[in-house]
Amino acid sequence: MSRKIKDYLIIGLKGVAMGAADVVPGVSGGTIAFISGIYEELLQSISNINLGLFKTLKNEGFSKAWKQLNGNFLISLFIGIFVSILSLAKIISWLLENHPILVWSFFFGLVSASIIYIAKQIKKWHAISFILLIIAALVAYKITILPPLVSENSSILFLFLAGAIAICAMILPGISGSFILVLLGAYKPILAAVSVRDIKVIVVVGLGAIVGLLSFSRLLKWLFANYKNFTLAALTGFIIGSLNKIWPWKKILTYRMNSHGEQVPFNEQSISPFSYEGDPQLLYATLLAILGFSVILLLEKLANKPK
Repeated sequence: MSRKIKDYLIIGLKGVAMGAADVVPGVSGGTIAFISGIYEELLQSISNINLGLFKTLKNEGFSKAWKQLNGNFLISLFIGIFVSILSLAKIISWLLENHPILVWSFFFGLVSASIIYIAKQIKKWHAISFILLIIAALVAYKITILPPLVSENSSILFLFLAGAIAICAMILPGISGSFILVLLGAYKPILAAVSVRDIKVIVVVGLGAIVGLLSFSRLLKWLFANYKNFTLAALTGFIIGSLNKIWPWKKILTYRMNSHGEQVPFNEQSISPFSYEGDPQLLYATLLAILGFSVILLLEKLANKPK
């Protein structure tokens, strides 16, 4: 498709939104990709990375291979993600530490609206669609209440598999890859490896992520091509189940020590705002949830606006 510089700037901004979401443990950048209308193109572009691409590069040159890859789209998107993570990570981390209820409320409203948005893409509902939705919702909910592994595994094979699984979660609307790493007990070893620049571990995790990304994107692409309605129903259910993870009001059950020697929440349970110990900030939380919900409605309106 023919795009102008303005179009790539918009794609970059969508990347910024994806990066901001991925910084929040529990929110997937895949959800943002879907509601911003680039999810299927992202899957298609990633799945273009195959042997055929290298044959094109060898026989027809870089320009042809870049076009086959949809390189302008990918580079614009990943620059946005990279810039967002570098610039917003500290801000969002500070907000999560100092104003968690307000941050989670905004994302809760945003993700809730995305459920409606994705469900509206289903052209025809079948009994199987409802069954898939319910099963996916139960699976996602079960994942959100699983206790994170206390023991940590630093074996090369485990870290490779952890990288592959986490990247799959990252492109799947619903639960974030960082949350999956916490559940697996791989978050701390990987974070420590990055901090001390352990090249061996970083390369192993990176290779796992590449393998997981290339294989899982092909599977999702095939599902969208052959069973789009069923796939959308399952994704809708998965996001519904994952809402428990981003519910604003939590009771901390256990703590863990982070890489800075600080105690941080380890296992939490969703509770009613009226049972919350402390100020539930109900008014501001409600307003921010409505704001998050409205952002999706606005994006949908802009996407459907005649050009």
